[in-house]
Amino acid sequence: MLKGVPKIISPDLLKILAMMGHGDELVIADAHFPAYSFNSNVVRADAAPSPAMLEAILKLIELDQYVDTPVMLMATVPGDKHDPELIKEINTVLGKDAERVDYIERFAFYERAKKAFAVVVSGESRVYGNIIVKKGVTLP
Repeated sequence: MLKGVPKIISPDLLKILAMMGHGDELVIADAHFPAYSFNSNVVRADAAPSPAMLEAILKLIELDQYVDTPVMLMATVPGDKHDPELIKEINTVLGKDAERVDYIERFAFYERAKKAFAVVVSGESRVYGNIIVKKGVTLP
């Protein structure tokens, strides 16, 4: 057991985070996301909702300092509804970085997921609980 690693971070996810370089992207997907259709590097975290997984991951990595929007959320398809509480929870986790979020169209999100380093399938049951984070450099 390691000190300081959130309990919802599995050994497989810890390895993925350690292997990622700056600029690599990680998808935190809701339970509805077709992860295995888009990426071959998938790890499951079925017990954790998206905001909790985001919070745990951000304790271990930096967001990319060199881009305006290192966090991307899937935009709601016109006519669909999302849970505003979910967005509020994500923004609370992000704190001051909540202003560095971009919303991208569903199919553009899927294309990003194909190129992502990995996809973490969370236990998030609310729709549109999909997040992409771009890893930054850990400065001394």
